[in-house]
Amino acid sequence: MDAFEDLLARAEADPAVVGLVLTGSQARGTATVHSDHDVHVVVRSRNERWHTTRRTAELDEIVSTLDELADTSDLWQRYAFRGARVLLDRLGGGVAALVERQAVPTEAEATAWARDALDGYLNLAYRAAKSRRDGNALAATLDERESVPWLLTTVFALHSRLRPYNKYLRWELETYPLPEPWTAAVFPARALRDPIGMFPDVARLARGRGHGDVLDAWGNDLALLNTYV
Repeated sequence: MDAFEDLLARAEADPAVVGLVLTGSQARGTATVHSDHDVHVVVRSRNERWHTTRRTAELDEIVSTLDELADTSDLWQRYAFRGARVLLDRLGGGVAALVERQAVPTEAEATAWARDALDGYLNLAYRAAKSRRDGNALAATLDERESVPWLLTTVFALHSRLRPYNKYLRWELETYPLPEPWTAAVFPARALRDPIGMFPDVARLARGRGHGDVLDAWGNDLALLNTYV
């Protein structure tokens, strides 16, 4: 019995465990020979058997209480639950509902993230455009690279989605497709190669989602940005 099977057996035999959630590459079907198993062991409260997270080359045994699984304040951690597989749910779907809540933002959350990220993307795009205008290629390139995370967050939030980890960007777009030009075949490569050049597409998407005021707040600066995309 390997470490993963041993954990399943121990958890299923222990009524203190109310849920088991498989995340990561093993859950998403993207595992390689180097991939371990990431398993969240959900308990009502920690005890001597289930107390701390244990990590090995084969298995990450991540102990979480129900309250911790319900806490959505750690934004970056939430994508871990995208595509997760619930292996045990002694709450009649309650564990699955908490996993879904982690993986899918509310409309209010997505709106707030989109507006914040859009403004950050515009800031760096404008800085890059000014540097290009002034002949400072190094500064422009650095700003362009720095804009990529803001661009990714903006686009996914405008589609009411969490930004995926970079490792799973292509998997996300292939599994849960977005319309052109945000497809798996186009978006990842173009986001890296020409993030500022995507400004017109971002602007159209943002206005279509009702966030034209964020763009308009930049006033005449957008004219410079349009010149250098």
